[in-house]
Amino acid sequence: MDTFRTANKFDAEAIAQLVNKAYRPETGTAGWTHESDLVSGNRTSVGQVDEVLSKPDSVILIGLKDSEIVACVHVEKNGSCSHIGMLAVNPKRQGAGAGKQMLAHAEKYANENFGSEKFIMVVVSSRSELIAFYLRRGYRKTGTVKDYPLSADVGTPKFSNLKTEILEKRSNLTFERDRPEAACPSI
Repeated sequence: MDTFRTANKFDAEAIAQLVNKAYRPETGTAGWTHESDLVSGNRTSVGQVDEVLSKPDSVILIGLKDSEIVACVHVEKNGSCSHIGMLAVNPKRQGAGAGKQMLAHAEKYANENFGSEKFIMVVVSSRSELIAFYLRRGYRKTGTVKDYPLSADVGTPKFSNLKTEILEKRSNLTFERDRPEAACPSI
C-alpha cells in the first residue's frame, strides 16, 4: 500500500465489496482470512458502512495501492478504548503484509486521534489462524466468549454453537503515561 486515508461516504460501496470479498468469498477463492466455511451471507452492506461512517468517534481507514482501495479497518472510540474491527484486505493482496500495515495504522490512529489506552476486537473463536495473527501483534485473549451476534446482521452461522471472543491490547500510550490498565465499556 502506498497511501492511507479516512474513508468518506463515496467509499461505502467499495468498502462493502472489499469486506464481503475478504470475509465471505465464493467457494474456492484464495485467501486465508475468510470465514465462508463458518458463516453465510454478507459480512456488511453499503447501508451498514454508511451508518458506521456517520457515527461520532467512528472511522473507517482505508489503504490504497495506486488509488485502488485494497484494505480497510473500522476504528471506534469507546471510552478510553478503541474497538478495532472489519479489518479486510483484498484476497489477491493477502500474505504480503497489508493486514499488518492496516492494523498498525488503526492502532496509531486510535492513539493519536482518540487517546486510546486499549484496543478491543471481537473475533470468531474457531478462527485459530486469525487469532494467532492477532496474538503475534500483541493482543491477548480476555476469556470473554459470547454467542455469534445474530442480531448484528453480519451473516448467518452455519453451526448453531458458533462463538466469538474478545481480544485486547494495551496501547503504547498506556505505557508512556504509566497508568493502570484502562477499563472499557462492555462490547
